[in-house]
Amino acid sequence: MERPFFTVVMPAYGVEKYLKKAVDSIRNQTFEDWELIIVEDGSPDRTGELADRLAGKDSRIQAVHHEKNKGLSEARNTGIRHAKGKYIWFMDPDDSVEKSLLQDVWKAQQENPARLTVFGHVEEYYEKDGSFSYAHPVKPHGRLCQNRDQVREEILPLEQETLYGYAWNKVYDLDYIRDKKLEYETVRLIEDIVFNIQYCMDIDTMNLLEITPYHYAKRMEGSLTTKFVPDYYPLHRRRISMLYEQQKYWGKDTRKVCSVLGGLYGRYILSALERNCDKRAKMSHTERKVFCREVFADPLFQKLLPPAEARDSRALKLALACMKARSVFLCLAFGRAVHLVRGSLPMLYSKVKSER
Repeated sequence: MERPFFTVVMPAYGVEKYLKKAVDSIRNQTFEDWELIIVEDGSPDRTGELADRLAGKDSRIQAVHHEKNKGLSEARNTGIRHAKGKYIWFMDPDDSVEKSLLQDVWKAQQENPARLTVFGHVEEYYEKDGSFSYAHPVKPHGRLCQNRDQVREEILPLEQETLYGYAWNKVYDLDYIRDKKLEYETVRLIEDIVFNIQYCMDIDTMNLLEITPYHYAKRMEGSLTTKFVPDYYPLHRRRISMLYEQQKYWGKDTRKVCSVLGGLYGRYILSALERNCDKRAKMSHTERKVFCREVFADPLFQKLLPPAEARDSRALKLALACMKARSVFLCLAFGRAVHLVRGSLPMLYSKVKSER
């Protein structure tokens, strides 16, 4: 069998309502040299049966099943093991894409064969009843990076635009993944950025496509309101630490870089302060004060927060001022205020957050 140009890996768990639309958006691609591997991850609904039916309609599609639920990272790793394509792309099963996506990536690869291709997306927000609320496009500026220096100067701007941390807006070189023996780590929230940092450490080519073909659905019933992750802060502290270590590895840990990372770190600290007010955190006021003091004492905080800058967010600018002053009172008050807004006006909160 001739090697397909693309392997599309689609982990699928409990997505009976959305899977067909996602698969159809792959079958409708104008570029046809692809294979699709649906990794059904021990779903409690009929996702597995649907995956088999969809695979039966197109010889380029295969369904692989996990007997028990193993999680997103292991599903992607299963996809990597089964993949035959030259390039691999991980698409979420509850999203959809424009029919030109693979064609656009292929065209760029003809001009500049790259280890990594990054494209933009449209965040589509849906109310609890499933009705569409609003859309927010996010895309990189167009550039074909042909050496390490060009790649490395683009990484932090990608992170600032929220484009570095996703897996589904990137097409990777499958042989490079296998040569480096890379796998997705089973860790909540940050599995994508952990993989991407490891993948990008030494790559020397990257294509940034100024397009938004990926439709990323954010539903009020799920990601915006109901999920609570107790270890949110340590996970995102690790994210910032890994980004900083990557810049140090590249010899780019300048004051300017620290100011950017400090701003990003400050945003995660503010989010943690807000989440600490959630009843599910089970934190007393005294415990929230202890949290603040521990953050202030952290060497990473002491390195990145003094030069931290907010790009164009007045709220973050004020929050950073509270953090730089190391005021426990002001930081806790700010976190409480954000929590009240998020609880009473969640869609407004998401709009302000998405337009940062």
